[in-house]
Amino acid sequence: MQNGFIQLKNELEQELHQNILNYWMLQALDTTNGGFIGAIDAQNQPNPKAPKGSVLNARILWTFSAAYRLTQKPEYLEMAHRSCAYNTEHFLDKTYGGVYWELDFQGNPLNPRKQIYALSFMIYGLTEYFRITNDKTALSAAIDLFDSIEKYSFDKERNGYIEALSENWQKLDDLRLSEKDANESKTMNTHLHILEAYTNLFRIYKSQKLYKALKNLIELFLEKFISPSYHLNLFFDDDWNLKGDHISFGHDIECSWLLFEAAEVLGDTSLIEKVKPVTIQMANAVFEGIDTDGGLFNELEPAHQKLDTDKHWWPQAEALVGYYNAYRLSGDDSFSKQTFKSWEFIKNHLIDRRHGEWFWRVNKNGIPNFNDEKAGFWKCPYHNSRACLEIMKRLYHENK
Repeated sequence: MQNGFIQLKNELEQELHQNILNYWMLQALDTTNGGFIGAIDAQNQPNPKAPKGSVLNARILWTFSAAYRLTQKPEYLEMAHRSCAYNTEHFLDKTYGGVYWELDFQGNPLNPRKQIYALSFMIYGLTEYFRITNDKTALSAAIDLFDSIEKYSFDKERNGYIEALSENWQKLDDLRLSEKDANESKTMNTHLHILEAYTNLFRIYKSQKLYKALKNLIELFLEKFISPSYHLNLFFDDDWNLKGDHISFGHDIECSWLLFEAAEVLGDTSLIEKVKPVTIQMANAVFEGIDTDGGLFNELEPAHQKLDTDKHWWPQAEALVGYYNAYRLSGDDSFSKQTFKSWEFIKNHLIDRRHGEWFWRVNKNGIPNFNDEKAGFWKCPYHNSRACLEIMKRLYHENK
């Protein structure tokens, strides 16, 4: 098994450098307007006039910063500098604070709403950039975003975070992150990425206010978002009434390891001991969504027994980390075996060996959908790069 993990590390390292990050450096640079191109289609044709999304650009910042921190490759530092400069110049709202949701291709605000999800990812990117540069301006911007989330989004009466607000932090009727999401005020997805962002911020900014906020988020997941079946509850109203019964297998496995990471970074021993068995149970519950080929199905609606059998790129990446994490916590070989199965599925079906990067999704038979973007508002190098980096990092430390 140990030799298998060494091979896995080597293959992921090659995938990260040659197929994923190389693609973004060669294909996605906007040499006319700065930063990165907003969209590349399935035929690998860039659209230089596509709008630029805050989520994509914050994730690019995190990706190249994290890649440089682990590998020290100078070209990744150059990309991180490029990304941070563009993000701070164009996406940060200098008037009201926060992050613009969307810009036009020239960098002007197109949709100035304050989606808390986007603020969280910008914190995630800026904090990772600070970890490689010690750039105090980036840290200050991340702290300002944290303060904005706590001031405007946090529900001081009922707990939790409101999904979205207007440009100047007023209430909105339509709170949805995307068209497929329910229009509810408190969502698991946004809370998960606030958790992720606050965890990274706490590594470098040990304020009592942040400590309390991060601990509260961990406890919210234990009390509200994780169901008795160890799947995630996705949507709530203001008063924490559950809305719908969708299961998102990718979010389940992603949350399993991010939640444990948050407890570890926080350093609360009692909370770590509380989270650890939940982490293992969540990974175990996700086996319900694993197909016979090792791929992870997208979603399930239990009430209607409606299973979305497409296999998107990002749940497969999160399965790599989530199952490896569960294996190291439990010693259960079923988790290590699934780690290898997830990677085999990715290699066999998701990696685009002609153009580079990964396909957005394949169907149950492993056939890609060639109408999906290769890069765009949601299609980014964050999930797959992070999976490679996490496994590389963990195996490197374990085999020193």
